[in-house]
Amino acid sequence: MPSTKPVVILGAGINGAALARELVLNRVPVVLIDTRDIAAGTTSYSSRLIHGGLRYLEYGDFALVKESLAERTRWLRLAPHLVKPLRLYIPVRSRFGGLWTSARNFLGMPSHSAAVARPRGAATVRIGLWLYDRYARDRTLPRSAMHRLPDANAPAIDPTTYFAVCEYSDAQLKYPERFTVELLADARRLAEQSGTELTVLTYHQANLDAQQAAITATTASGQIGRTFAPAAVVNATGAWVDFTLAQLGLPNTKLMGGTKGTHLITYHPKLHTLLRGRGVYAEASDGRPVFVLPFGEATLVGTTDEKFTGDPDDARATPQELEYLVSVVNELFPGVCLATSDIELHYAGVRPLPRMAAGSNAAISRRHWLEEHDSPHWPLYSIIGGKLTTCRSLAEVAAGTILKRLDIQQIANSEQRPLESATPTTSKDKGSLNIDEIAKRLQIPRQSVNAAADLYGASVQDILLAGSEFATSVGVTDSMSTCLEGTDLPLALAHFAIRAEWATTLDDLVERRLMLHFHRSLKGACLRQLTTALVQQGISTPEGAEQQVLANITRLNERFGKTVVE
Repeated sequence: MPSTKPVVILGAGINGAALARELVLNRVPVVLIDTRDIAAGTTSYSSRLIHGGLRYLEYGDFALVKESLAERTRWLRLAPHLVKPLRLYIPVRSRFGGLWTSARNFLGMPSHSAAVARPRGAATVRIGLWLYDRYARDRTLPRSAMHRLPDANAPAIDPTTYFAVCEYSDAQLKYPERFTVELLADARRLAEQSGTELTVLTYHQANLDAQQAAITATTASGQIGRTFAPAAVVNATGAWVDFTLAQLGLPNTKLMGGTKGTHLITYHPKLHTLLRGRGVYAEASDGRPVFVLPFGEATLVGTTDEKFTGDPDDARATPQELEYLVSVVNELFPGVCLATSDIELHYAGVRPLPRMAAGSNAAISRRHWLEEHDSPHWPLYSIIGGKLTTCRSLAEVAAGTILKRLDIQQIANSEQRPLESATPTTSKDKGSLNIDEIAKRLQIPRQSVNAAADLYGASVQDILLAGSEFATSVGVTDSMSTCLEGTDLPLALAHFAIRAEWATTLDDLVERRLMLHFHRSLKGACLRQLTTALVQQGISTPEGAEQQVLANITRLNERFGKTVVE
């Protein structure tokens, strides 16, 4: 019989959410605690790719590549509303460059800096892609190929610098924030069906009560929430793992050695046109990989890879890093003349990588594992490593380890379980979503349904109807037809996010539910509509509404370089 004591998971990022879902699927009660919001850490600051890790092959990490490619194929099938195929192009300058450097990396031999910086040629890349195709075994995606430049189907990369491009397939996860929320929403559905506890406590601090061998969750103001006598505790705080362990009484633990990655988003029209809806996986002059990716009407460029110490929450994009990314774009597309003034917003996060004594940042293992600690109170684990692509497989293995330790039989896994929004409910055709039909039925503009579907996929009609009901319950009667100022998103979505998706602050709504910070001209009026919804739903007070708006405007500017239009 499953334990009546919950497994306490610290950290509501992608790995914590995936593990919570896996445990609840096995009817194990879960309490998920985070000092901030769902997906508020590294999950929100990634390159937004679901990929096999092509460059891991160079370091001989075949097991991770195989696992990642299998998960990529799985997510394309289980969450097609969020994870979409993307064709990527690697520009090459020579035929045989970098072969020796790649061979040394593969053999684990130290390389001189000059060798590391030497660009990889067509032969090196083609060998990697040949292996990539064979590990993928995915017939739904086209295989890799090489083309001479210029090529009408490839991004219009400078043919005077690069003589060819190698193309291959991976996938893009535009909104990992929404992906994480949906994992928890699915876990809640499972919990309700089986009568299993799932408690999600955001903006709570977990503290150890050693006398009672319990975890006490307190609010930001210090108010004691609940106390749990856990069956086990899992530290899934990512880049904060060492900080969390110290707080639990395990000081001087040095497991993490994360690196900072910076990204920028630009609406430069010429760059968007030259990409032709494809992505570019380029190699900067210092050997670092940089992606230039389509991102709706914008372009996403990243990332840097710098050692980072200190609180990961303090990570910020620097002017030097942004200049670096801009220079890579201009080398690929010299006619674009991208400038830092063209940046709409930027973001930076710290990867939850294991600590390494020495070596290049690129060589740090991207593998993941469950580290068990000595604890006199209950089984205590930390998740080391992990990335978007492998969150589910990591959770499955971690759940198996925890269940075995608790002497609970593992009765299920999520290998074949789609996210709810991946299954169309409004059309007999399972492979399509009839936007026009939904717009007609709901009597709202087509563009509103389309904008909402970008966030919620095939569940869009059910979400809009539920959000409208939530709004009506507090006296708002036009939330379906009223759009958030400057967007096509119906106001009903804000009410849904507050009532059904654990959103409790303006930051939650803007950055991790409705993804409004990515809108080109985010308006102050839109933020005030959202704070009004928070007040109407009893989350905020009217007196603090304007303060929330001003604080959000300041945060967006300081953290993302984003300007809100008043």
